[in-house]
Amino acid sequence: MMIAERWFERRSLADGVTLLWEPHVHPLLRCNIWHVRGRDKDLLVDTGLGASSLAGEIQDLIDKPLAAVATHVHYDHVGSLHEFDERIMHSSEAAQMADYQEFSSLRAADFPPDFLNSFESPPGFGDYLIDAKPDDAFSIGEFAITSAQPTREVEEGDVVDLGNRHFEVMHLPGHSPGSIGLFEAASSTLFSGDAIYDGLLLDDLPESDVDDYLATMRRLRKLDVNVVHGGHEPSFDGRRLTELADAYIASKI
Repeated sequence: MMIAERWFERRSLADGVTLLWEPHVHPLLRCNIWHVRGRDKDLLVDTGLGASSLAGEIQDLIDKPLAAVATHVHYDHVGSLHEFDERIMHSSEAAQMADYQEFSSLRAADFPPDFLNSFESPPGFGDYLIDAKPDDAFSIGEFAITSAQPTREVEEGDVVDLGNRHFEVMHLPGHSPGSIGLFEAASSTLFSGDAIYDGLLLDDLPESDVDDYLATMRRLRKLDVNVVHGGHEPSFDGRRLTELADAYIASKI
C-alpha cells in the first residue's frame, strides 16, 4: 500500500470555520473535522480516525486553548481525541471513551456482507477502508483507538464558551445514545455530528434507536438554522435540514 503525501486536506470557510478531512479514508469513515476560531478559545468538533496526528496537522491553527468535542463515540470521530488537553463529550458515552472497546476495524471483511455497497466506494478501496498509509510504520492490523478520559461531560443545554461565541449542547440521540450537536444561536449554525448529514443515515447499529432518532428529527426540523455542518458529506442550509428530517420521518412511518 502506498504512503500518502498528505494525510489531511482542509478548506477555510466563512465565519472562522476550517473543514479538515482525510481523503485516503473510505467515505463510510471519512469524518468531517471542524475547527472554529474563538476570541479566548478555539473549538474542534470531532477528531477523525486517528491514523495520523491531527494535533500535528493543525499546529498552525492553534494559538490559544482549544476544546475538542466528540459528537459521539464512534471510532471515525474520536481517533485523535486523546491528543488534546480539553476533551468534551456527552456523559452517556464518556465511560466508553475512557476505556475504548468499541468496534474499530479498517478491514472491509469485518463489516456485514453488502454493508459497504450502500456507500460510494472509489477506486483503490478493496480489502481495506484506507487506500494509503499515513507513514511507513502504520499497521492496519494494529490499528486501535487510544482511550481518553473526557475532561468534561456535558448534557442537554450546557454551553461551550469561546469568549465571543457560545455553542449550546443539543442531545440528539438515535444514531447513538450520546450523540450531540452544537448550536450557535447568534449565527444560526449547527454542528450536527452524525445526528443528521446529507447522506445515508445509520440507524441500525447495535446501539442505535429508531424511536429516539424520530424524536431527534422532529426536533431538528423545527430548528431555525442558516447552515448545518454535519459529521459527513457537504454542509447544507435550513431548508435542506427540513427536507432531510421529513424524509427520514416519512421512511419510518
